[in-house]
Amino acid sequence: MFSIIKAIDCLNEWFGRLVAPLIAIMTVVVIYDIVLSYVVGRPSDWAFDITTMLFGAHFMLLTAYGLRHHAHVEVDVIKRLLSRRGRALLDLLGYAIFFVPFIIMFISYSWTFFARSWSRGESTYGVVSIPVYPIKAVLVIAGVLILLQAIAIVLRAIHELASGESPTEDAA
Repeated sequence: MFSIIKAIDCLNEWFGRLVAPLIAIMTVVVIYDIVLSYVVGRPSDWAFDITTMLFGAHFMLLTAYGLRHHAHVEVDVIKRLLSRRGRALLDLLGYAIFFVPFIIMFISYSWTFFARSWSRGESTYGVVSIPVYPIKAVLVIAGVLILLQAIAIVLRAIHELASGESPTEDAA
């Protein structure tokens, strides 16, 4: 069980560190577009679409990383009052009953959304036609990464309830 948890944590840690620099690329594109609009008098035809897509990819692909590092909203008011085993039980029930089924549904709908876009060769409507399906594929990838991290959280909670000790959170 520890090896599965560690592998999922390492994957999401690696993926998060890989995707984080997209913010720098977005910044360069925005600065380029601003400079171009001052120098030439109008912005580029592609920069807005690219920054929007990069921001969406950045946000979605970092969600599993954020979940791994607890950088999300939780019901801390209730969880603070519980013992470690109580918190583990709350995590197990919350993730297994609510979160995991929702993420599976999200992956299913995202796949349909992506497949339709791929089959039609969907692209943006601007002067520069940028393919949209790669950014829609990001939804599927992010959903799978989030699902894996939720599985790691559920396995951690099961271990906590079974043994009374917590497997390390920072396995990566």
